[in-house]
Amino acid sequence: MRFHLRRSRAALVLVVALATATAACGGDEATSTSQPAPSAGAAPDRTLKISAIPDQDPAKLTQINRAMADYLAAALGVTVDYVPVSDYAASVSLFKTGDIDMVFFGGLTGVQARTQTPGSTLLAQRDIDDAFQSVFIANAGSGVNPVTGVSGLAAYKGKRFTFGAETSTSGRLMPEYFLDQAGLSSDKDFNGPPGYSGSHDKTVELVEAGSYDGGALNVQVWKRRIDAGTVDLAKVREVFVTPTYRDYHWMAGPQTNRRFGAGFTDKLTAALLALDYTDADQARLLDLYGAKRFIATEASYYAQIESIGRKLKLVT
Repeated sequence: MRFHLRRSRAALVLVVALATATAACGGDEATSTSQPAPSAGAAPDRTLKISAIPDQDPAKLTQINRAMADYLAAALGVTVDYVPVSDYAASVSLFKTGDIDMVFFGGLTGVQARTQTPGSTLLAQRDIDDAFQSVFIANAGSGVNPVTGVSGLAAYKGKRFTFGAETSTSGRLMPEYFLDQAGLSSDKDFNGPPGYSGSHDKTVELVEAGSYDGGALNVQVWKRRIDAGTVDLAKVREVFVTPTYRDYHWMAGPQTNRRFGAGFTDKLTAALLALDYTDADQARLLDLYGAKRFIATEASYYAQIESIGRKLKLVT
């Protein structure tokens, strides 16, 4: 009797200690966790870590990725953590080391991640990524006016110009490509070296403030800010919306199937493709992505981006 009583008391102490430790861990705000409803026989420690390139306001990114984490947790029956990253390079390196399982990459960072991490799986892209665009903008006092074609981008010659992040597809890679088509070199034709703002939102703010005469960014972010009334159109104007190209996409690392079981990446793809705009909750999630649905993707779609990236020595 005494032995059993002592053993019961010891077990109770262990349970309380574990509960206390679990509660203490709950205060960590570095990640956002979504957990499925408990189910009998669920595998322990199955945590899917998702992330995204930090291309816009961190609060907006957190809102988007928490919503996606909630959806994937419910659809797949696994715990999902959103892991924010500091910059574009970090998303590629953490994906390579397996510290994050699934990332919403831009076109260029996706190519970088795929070439550096053999065995990665492209999952899906948004419908809008099948024909994505960048937008060139200018400060109202810069003397740069709206143009109707790529050749008109020559108006930025001799101006102070900023891109977004150095490895942003829509904020640097494709804008640089179109500037080259207009006969401009970012190395020698601007007034000083180009800036790299770090995000699309910051590009708008710098050009609006007059810190730069012009810049280029993701057209989706530009339209969202105009719709939200967070752009002063008396200070900054739209100059040119580029021809289309393919851009953002979800990708999973090679460790994902090993950790969650064979075929898990197929389930991820199916969950993304199953998002239905006629469902009110799912429509709200898709709205956060500026899309009506996710669609299939494949490596060949990003051949142009890879080619341009290699020329700029951004892909090795």
